[in-house]
Amino acid sequence: MNFSTTLNPHQANKSRQIRDLLFITFGISLYAVGFTAFVLPEHVVMGGVSGISALLFYAIKVPPAISIWVLNFTLLIIAFRALNKQFTIRTIVGVTIMSVLIGSMQPFFEAHPVITIGEDKFMHVLIGGMLSGAGLGLVFSHNGSTGGTDIIVVWLNKHFRLSFGRAMQFIDITIISSSYLLFHSTEIIIYGIAFTLIASITCDYVINGTRQTVQFLIISKHYQKIADTINHDVNRGVTLIQGTGWYSKQDVQILVVLARKYESQDVFNYIKEIDPDALISQTFCHGVFGEGFDKIK
Repeated sequence: MNFSTTLNPHQANKSRQIRDLLFITFGISLYAVGFTAFVLPEHVVMGGVSGISALLFYAIKVPPAISIWVLNFTLLIIAFRALNKQFTIRTIVGVTIMSVLIGSMQPFFEAHPVITIGEDKFMHVLIGGMLSGAGLGLVFSHNGSTGGTDIIVVWLNKHFRLSFGRAMQFIDITIISSSYLLFHSTEIIIYGIAFTLIASITCDYVINGTRQTVQFLIISKHYQKIADTINHDVNRGVTLIQGTGWYSKQDVQILVVLARKYESQDVFNYIKEIDPDALISQTFCHGVFGEGFDKIK
């Protein structure tokens, strides 16, 4: 018997939230290890808020734990109107956990280094990127957020109609390239780009997707309850299509749902609670335009 079916909806939701929080904490722990043990000692600058924090640490010795927290909360305040409540809460939780863990791990790895600085720099960047990417993948696949440049991208997309991909690339390249002003070394820039690419590929591999938008086709006898739940709890639209099973010659109801990649786990969780036997097809979309998604350029 499936244990989740013995819980009422409130208990199941609370259990899922606790599980998500544990995985988010573990994922951020992996990121913090990669960042503090392998990246900071080698003076590598990556993209995102972590890259800005690394630059501040190398230049004026501001602890990354403090600058990550301050920068993210500053961005949240600036972009508050462009963000939804759920994203804001998840970001506050994720950033706070990250700041605490990085603040705890940095002095530990400084006192007990796991690498010899400069011995095999690329290998250290590779390990750091894989750990960081895997950690972020766990965070995103369990409904978490670490803020960072995601906040800037949401704000830029709303005011300047930039695509998420182009805005993210522009921000990361700008941050990484700015390391030249401090170190006067193109090698540092190359290592920063390598770290960002490795972390990105690993993150996508962990969450089993390379697109920002997904499409669901859902066939279930409980289609009405599933549609209502997705509407109300995920805040996504649902389209009902009338179909016929060719083998059974019986009428079937097909739900079509478009959602952001980070919302896909919510959709799966709610469907599983309502109907574990539902037939679900998930595909990744190259782009979705219209209300709630990107604007037509």
